Amino acid sequence: MPSLLTLPAPWAERGAPPPPEATYIVAEIGKGFIQSEDERPVEEYLANAIALVDAAAEAGVDAVKFQTHEVSDEQAALAVTSPHFRGADRHAWVSRNTRATPLDRFWMPLIAHCRRRGVTAFTTPMSRGAARKLAALDLPFWKVGSGDLLDFVLLDHLAATGKPVILSTGMASWAEVDEAVSFLAARGTAVALLYCVSQYPAPAEHFNLATIERLRERYPHAPVGFSDHSIGHEIALAAIAAGARILEKHFSFSRTLWGSDHKVSMTPRELADLVRAVRNGASRAVSPGPWYGRLDRELDGATNEFRPYFHKTLVAAADLAAGTTLTRESVLALRPRLHLPGLPSNRFPDVLGRTLDRSVRALEPLPETVVP
Repeated sequence: MPSLLTLPAPWAERGAPPPPEATYIVAEIGKGFIQSEDERPVEEYLANAIALVDAAAEAGVDAVKFQTHEVSDEQAALAVTSPHFRGADRHAWVSRNTRATPLDRFWMPLIAHCRRRGVTAFTTPMSRGAARKLAALDLPFWKVGSGDLLDFVLLDHLAATGKPVILSTGMASWAEVDEAVSFLAARGTAVALLYCVSQYPAPAEHFNLATIERLRERYPHAPVGFSDHSIGHEIALAAIAAGARILEKHFSFSRTLWGSDHKVSMTPRELADLVRAVRNGASRAVSPGPWYGRLDRELDGATNEFRPYFHKTLVAAADLAAGTTLTRESVLALRPRLHLPGLPSNRFPDVLGRTLDRSVRALEPLPETVVP
């Protein structure tokens, strides 16, 4: 089955979308190769990741997705713990992910294995540096997590690669989704959108599947899908019935393993059952009614509790003297905005070409006075 993101023209322009059975199914392996609290050798992480790819391929998915980190380009060196994973502070967790996944010993052999298995592999780069790290792998498209929807340092770089971008909406408002889509569209980037409730796990009563219909109406040239953090596959099938044609589910060998996302993951048998149900057209017998909600509802992401932990602030990439003219390379976007007051990362286009009126230390937030 061809990827919805690589068809010669957006499916919405050719009439009806693909049938539910053609839904593009993604196993979100994420950081699921980290399975124990104690740090392990890179070789063990790679073996775990390969085993997960093999299990996902056996389940019949179209693609596997990972998450990529580069701590110096993503997370300020502050001991801040996000409510969704209290097992480690964010800087320590992202640092561990960076050490666990060197390009030559982890990413290159892992992506080569995915290609041998005939399963598409792609990633969510958590920063511009993370995306740059994987440039040589020539992945077919990118995913942007909802916490980075307004990281225009990242989006600017992804647009420059010419690859399509999948945007998740779990920590965003409608206005913020509009802003990100407009930013990418102005740069000629093809976009797909995933409805998501960023809770871990997401309770059934919090879903508003009418959002899928509204996304399709609001962005008629973008494939629309569902990134599901609920347990089981009932809501996933209801989302397909509501019009989702991309389905992403977290994937792990066990929900009891140590790490941030295992607890909301499908196991191999569960994923195989879901894929079989989708391919057999089970969604045709499912009504989205119990979780449909309202078309006019604001996205839950507008008030999501994780926003302050994941949103980013513009900081200096190096010590910059007064009078410096800001370029792309002199600016980074770091989280958490909760502890980094200053210009938010979506102001990146506004600071380019501006001149500093005072010196700024490396990793210090840019002065707000740089933008009139």
